Amino acid sequence: MAPPLLFLKDIHLTFGGTPLLEGADISVSAGDRLCLVGRNGSGKSTLLKIAAGLIESDKGERFAQPGATIRYLPQEPDLSGFATTLAYVEAGLAPGDDLWRARYLLEALGLTGEENPATLSGGEARRAALARVIAPEPDILMLDEPTNHLDLPAIEWLESELKGMKSALVLISHDRRFLENLSRATLWLDRGTTRRLDQSFSSFEAWRDTVLEEEERDRHKLDRQIVREEHWVRYGVTARRKRNVRRMSELAGLRQKRREARGPTGTVRLEAAEADSSGKLVIEAKRLAKHYGERTIVGDLSIRILRGDRLGIVGANGAGKTTLINLLTGKLPPDSGSVRLGTNLAMTTLEQKRDSLDPNATLSETLTGGSGDKVIVNGESRHVISYMKDFLFPPEQARTPVSVLSGGERARLLLAVALASPSNLLVLDEPTNDLDLETLDLLEEMLADYPGTLLVVSHDRDFLDRVATSILVSEGDGEWLEYAGGYSDMIAQRGHGVDARQAAEREREAKAAAPAPLSGSTTTKRKLSFNEKHLLETLPARVDALGRDIEKLRAVLADPALYTKDRPRFDKATDMLARAEADLASSEEQWLALEMLREEVEG
Repeated sequence: MAPPLLFLKDIHLTFGGTPLLEGADISVSAGDRLCLVGRNGSGKSTLLKIAAGLIESDKGERFAQPGATIRYLPQEPDLSGFATTLAYVEAGLAPGDDLWRARYLLEALGLTGEENPATLSGGEARRAALARVIAPEPDILMLDEPTNHLDLPAIEWLESELKGMKSALVLISHDRRFLENLSRATLWLDRGTTRRLDQSFSSFEAWRDTVLEEEERDRHKLDRQIVREEHWVRYGVTARRKRNVRRMSELAGLRQKRREARGPTGTVRLEAAEADSSGKLVIEAKRLAKHYGERTIVGDLSIRILRGDRLGIVGANGAGKTTLINLLTGKLPPDSGSVRLGTNLAMTTLEQKRDSLDPNATLSETLTGGSGDKVIVNGESRHVISYMKDFLFPPEQARTPVSVLSGGERARLLLAVALASPSNLLVLDEPTNDLDLETLDLLEEMLADYPGTLLVVSHDRDFLDRVATSILVSEGDGEWLEYAGGYSDMIAQRGHGVDARQAAEREREAKAAAPAPLSGSTTTKRKLSFNEKHLLETLPARVDALGRDIEKLRAVLADPALYTKDRPRFDKATDMLARAEADLASSEEQWLALEMLREEVEG
């Protein structure tokens, strides 16, 4: 087994109060695909920064192989000091790295390279930072929430790009599908320590539940042992009431062990306050249209939303998803067409930008509306501290200003505010942002039991599969189409995911390269882009390399005794063969499409 490129051993770190890390370990070898998971506030980002060498631990050992290149993507990248995004990305390259990678990655992520970093949005800054850390193809690539602020086309492109890299990956993400598609091992950070599962994230949750059940049994056994020892202290001593010093010492040790045992972090209790049922018809839109200047956001959309429907709205950033939500709920007037809202509607909205939160208000004031210390939930009065605990806020945070809460805490606070309001129509705009996986589980369960109607905008494919009964997709140029089922069902019907941007570009390029109609007018001849030329030069070598890899893997699997002799190696080879064959088919299809485009352009 090859020595690790990087390892952390017995890492301890305390920021005052309860230790954040108490003996955490990480080992990263060449080719690893490791996802780091844990509750919000468990220290995942801090541990990743220690691994990247950005901060030091109080105690423990960090070792990186000399010469190993490590790149780290923070949650909030800093692009200050650079004139353009291209200059920022190129600054991350090492001597000898290919400069073309910087421009290729920026173009693939929807940037030109000429943008001023000072004017970038959060999503654009995240795209530039991704290009900077991916461009050098480092030995170890550490990504902290890489899908934040990315739309579905960018997420699916990023998955494809990372799958094709040779770098070892360490990922932190709340996107289940992203983790399932990329990880081969899972590192669980829980109560300051780490546990490793050498399987992908898809196996993690069942394994985690088994571990927690075993811990609960151990705690129960310890409690029973303490009860037995206490019974002996009261009734089992001699007539002269002398204590057995050793046994008394053991009892004291058991009590100390029980006091110091850190149980698992509590779970959020999610329950939506219910209003009276709405009418059967919730929203009816006819020939709906909305334009901004020459740009069409919605063009001629007709849709009926009935009580109990769960409509997911998806599309690339800038497609107009939030605008469409505002049109359907009557917050924004259409340019033409009509929207009819049903009777007895009680609507609650969870906003994406969290503008409704007053940064100067305390957590308690936000939940109570600034009046008293009671929250009305489902018609019942509850003390604000009790309601806070349902969302994992300790009592001492009651007077904490909203401005100092973390992203995950603000997400939970918004949920607490929204779910306290009686509703029969929930409008959720990116509800999964910054929520940990356990809270997402509970949100999905709550929505499954919610008796009202749901409109949800999300880039989380797994969340849409679990929640939505139909998907409304932006097809570009203001066209929106509805597909029955969740996100995976939509892909099966549509033939591809929300990667319409690339498909539309190929269609426009093909139209531009096609002969002009016989009208006596002339058109500008279309040229191959820099990225297309590079792919035409590199794809043949990639196809050959994948073919050789497939032959080697087939030779390994040809051994009839491999399954019984070395099951892990058999499973790994089978998985690698499936991925290689899929990559080969995709590369060959891309190569063929580019060759046809080249012939059209040159012919």
